[in-house]
Amino acid sequence: MAATADETRVVEGVKTQLFIGGEWRDATGGGTLDVEDPATGETIATVADATVDDAKSALAAADEAFKTWRHVAPRERADILRRAYDLINERTDELALLMTLEMGKPVSESKGEIAYANNFLRWYSEEAVRINGRFTTNEAGNGRVLTMRQPIGPCLFITPWNFPLAMGTRKIGPALATGCTCVVKPAKQTPLSMLALAQILEEAGLPAGVVNVITAKSSGSIMQPLIEDERVRKMSFTGSTEVGKKLIAQSAEQVLKVSMELGGNAPFLIFEDADLDAAVEGALLAKMRNGGEACTSANRFHVHESVAEAFADRLAARIGDMKVGRGTEDGVAVGPLIDEAQRSKVAELVDDAVGKGAKVLTGGERVDGAGYFYAPTVLGNVPANADLLSEEIFGPVAPITTFSSDDEAIAAANNTEYGLVSYVFTQDVDRAFRVIERLETGMIGFNQGIVSNAGAPFGGVKQSGFGREGGPEGLDEYLETKYVAMNVGVPPTKL
Repeated sequence: MAATADETRVVEGVKTQLFIGGEWRDATGGGTLDVEDPATGETIATVADATVDDAKSALAAADEAFKTWRHVAPRERADILRRAYDLINERTDELALLMTLEMGKPVSESKGEIAYANNFLRWYSEEAVRINGRFTTNEAGNGRVLTMRQPIGPCLFITPWNFPLAMGTRKIGPALATGCTCVVKPAKQTPLSMLALAQILEEAGLPAGVVNVITAKSSGSIMQPLIEDERVRKMSFTGSTEVGKKLIAQSAEQVLKVSMELGGNAPFLIFEDADLDAAVEGALLAKMRNGGEACTSANRFHVHESVAEAFADRLAARIGDMKVGRGTEDGVAVGPLIDEAQRSKVAELVDDAVGKGAKVLTGGERVDGAGYFYAPTVLGNVPANADLLSEEIFGPVAPITTFSSDDEAIAAANNTEYGLVSYVFTQDVDRAFRVIERLETGMIGFNQGIVSNAGAPFGGVKQSGFGREGGPEGLDEYLETKYVAMNVGVPPTKL
């Protein structure tokens, strides 16, 4: 399929080299990596394939820049973030098209991600000037306690392919606000959005070396030497639990502070008193955002037996009407999966469930033709032993199972090693809080199907990771606390 003039223009507008120390440079040895459009399977760009030496150069640049960036006035750091925010706003259309071309989601969803991603730059531009310590009298009254918050140091960021801009800005925003520097390694499938962000930060006046971007086919081989380097003080990773465990183990040698946003298996609970129209709308948001390729995606629907059939019929009707196609086409609601490996995994999970007795209410098959498309799918009567109730689907598949009591619903929701997000739909507020307090997840959507918010702490429990991104809690991830015991002040008065 021939690229349009707009598609060619936005792709050619992105620098495809490594961004190290404020310079754009080829990879050592000249290695390259192809980026393809998952809707067609065609190559749309070729970017640099970094070596270990390139990665070490990027860390050296971040380490050198930290010596000065940490002392830059908070207002100046804030102004740079705000200028980047304004530039992204001005270029939303171009950035959305670029994101759709490399990741596949519809352009309308790409615009939504860009707005969400950009809010992290605005939020942390406002927080940069509000990093406070405290000064108090000690408990004996004969001295003072001083605490201060200081930037932790150079950071490593490893971002995933499914939200190629937002997963970067929610790490970069707080890091820059606190005075940290970083090396960013975007996913090999979707590096263009991060490279475009690097150009914008450069244009916004960010000093050389504060943010460095390296692209590579192999993340592990180039990042492990950096993780083991004593100059690194913080690592943040968004991705699978399997990879996250390996990174945690590697980080132990240097006792790095780490943030891990890992896999999910989100339960979506619908009680008998729920507003079914609202539940269907919430389900569409929670399940079909990003075509189901999201860690927050509703992975399994636990519906009270008295309303399960009605909910399933309504959801299947809505999902069955969703137009599948290339994200640049008008009216498309569901784009391709990221690659054939991901599509095959989705198909395998659906086939397993159907083979064990699940009923296909809509979809349930690959879409013929170019690209990695899978039909939006709703499965009813899903048995408890179906693999997709315990594994993350990461695709446009909604499996429905039933419960008869609140306790049964909570037990089913918690029956997983993951604990990222849950969704609860009920009109009984007392019930809602009884359920919410017992759910083992870091986030809850109460009568709504989306939880992401730049001003709120995003993160999970159990094997969904630890640490938080977003809100004041996200700022804390990049700060160290220093305490000073001060032998000053008036002596205590004896009573």
